[in-house]
Amino acid sequence: MRTQPLGRTGIQVSPYCLGTMMFGPYGNPDPDDCVRIIHRALDGGINFIDTADVYGGEGETERIVGRALKGRRDNVVLATKFNGPMGSDPNQRGSSRRYVVTACENSLRRLGVDHIDLYQVHHPDPGTDIEETLGALTDLIRAGKVRAIGHSSLPADEIVEAQWVAERRGLARFRTEQPPYSILNRGIERDVLPVCERYGLGTLVWSPLAMGLLTGRYRKGSPEQPSAARMHYVPLHMTDESKLAAVEQLVPIAERAGLSLTHLALAFVISHPAVTSAIIGPRTMVHLDDLLAGAGTVLSDDILDAIDGVVPPGVDLSPLDVSYVPPALTQPELRRRAPDDRAVAD
Repeated sequence: MRTQPLGRTGIQVSPYCLGTMMFGPYGNPDPDDCVRIIHRALDGGINFIDTADVYGGEGETERIVGRALKGRRDNVVLATKFNGPMGSDPNQRGSSRRYVVTACENSLRRLGVDHIDLYQVHHPDPGTDIEETLGALTDLIRAGKVRAIGHSSLPADEIVEAQWVAERRGLARFRTEQPPYSILNRGIERDVLPVCERYGLGTLVWSPLAMGLLTGRYRKGSPEQPSAARMHYVPLHMTDESKLAAVEQLVPIAERAGLSLTHLALAFVISHPAVTSAIIGPRTMVHLDDLLAGAGTVLSDDILDAIDGVVPPGVDLSPLDVSYVPPALTQPELRRRAPDDRAVAD
């Protein structure tokens, strides 16, 4: 499997990144099988692994990854994430200096390594000054515990702000972004990917198979239903009529290209020049082998044009249920004047 630069870090990574969210009690509950899957991915040419402290609950997935990397650590670009809740204490989450340093130490211990190649902010944290977070991450880099830093699901304007803050304060720059991207969710083509290219950021795109919709298993009128665990996380996404209709139009395009829908979907995201790696998240060895079989697939211009005809560039048919939504859209009080101010305006 070929490799390419991870932004301007100088690190070379495979075009597929092994995502590990399905390893542990909420996906594949057999740790030994998960280790075998990780080894198979490494043997298949993947050198890039992405995990997070919240995966599996209480760091279980990081422990599984750590087991799998014993004796193989030097040949793996290891990425993990912090920011999500790791307990009931309100200070056991977020992007404060207090928590960033603690979270990093905990991840290092669970993974059984002395450094993390790519340490990422899992979600934006509107309540924490970005300078606070960058200051803590810069110190971790200088201490040799982290090699590079990145963020996930950051809006384009906040990507720019973080770059400016780093430059003006003499802090380490974010080097990567991890956004959602698939044929059904192309919104990042509008601004996030161009901004990443402008600042030389590598991109690790997650959910290239649209949480399973682009595997071809879930079709209009199909009796097969997503697992209870998956439906718990993405109930609206899996039943969205516009996305199911798009899948029906994409199936014959994949057949015309001589590909499965899965391989078409993965080849599509990799075809974008701003995309460094597509995160694949197999739960079983069978899933992994199928995904690896599509490595190296290149789509012709006429196939890409046909996909554009189904879902135009820059369009999200509907947001993923698990995507980041800015507080201004979720908290009514941020969109409405206080009652007294409204009375004056009236």
